[in-house]
Amino acid sequence: MEADDLTERLAEAVRAARGAQDLTVAALAERSGVSRAMIAKVERGDAQPTAALLSKLSGALGLTLSELIARAEQPRQQRLTRRADQPVWTDPDSGYVRRAVSPTTTTSPLELVEVELPAGANIPIAADSYTFIHQQIWVLDGHLRFHEGDEVHELDAGDCLQLGDPQPCAFVNPTASTTRYLVALSKR
Repeated sequence: MEADDLTERLAEAVRAARGAQDLTVAALAERSGVSRAMIAKVERGDAQPTAALLSKLSGALGLTLSELIARAEQPRQQRLTRRADQPVWTDPDSGYVRRAVSPTTTTSPLELVEVELPAGANIPIAADSYTFIHQQIWVLDGHLRFHEGDEVHELDAGDCLQLGDPQPCAFVNPTASTTRYLVALSKR
C-alpha cells in the first residue's frame, strides 16, 4: 500500500471512528489533546500522522493504535494473516516500523504488534493511550529503554515487561542498531 493511499485510508478510519461515536471534531480535540485544525487535516488526508498523534487519537476514540491502523489497512475480518499480508506502518517522523501481526478480528481479546525501532529513536506515548488496555513488551532483538512515568526499564533480548497503571511512556532505542520487540495488548 502506497503512503498516500495509507494516509487516505487512515483519514477514512479516523472519520468513521469519530462518526460511529457521534463525536464532533471539537469533542475529539478535547478528548485527545490534538488541535481541531490537525484533526481536520488528518481527516482530509492533508497530513501524514505520526505515531504520537495517532496514539492520542486512537486512545480518545477507545481504540488501540493497532485497531485504528488495521481499520485503515485491512477493513475485512479474518482469522489467519500471513506475514506478507500483515499491515505495516512506518512513522514518518522517526522511521519506527509497526507490523500488526494479529488477524483483523474484532472478537479477539488479544492483539500482537511487532515493532522495529531505529537507532536513536524516541517515541513518546500519552497515558490516555493506555487507559483501556493491558500491555506487555517482549524484546526480540537489541536493547530497549522504556520510560514508564518516572521509572526507566532497560530491556534486552528475551526480557518481557508488563506495564503498570497508565502513565506517560516513551520507547527509546539508545543504541546504534535497530531494536525489535513485540507488544501484546488486551482490553481491560
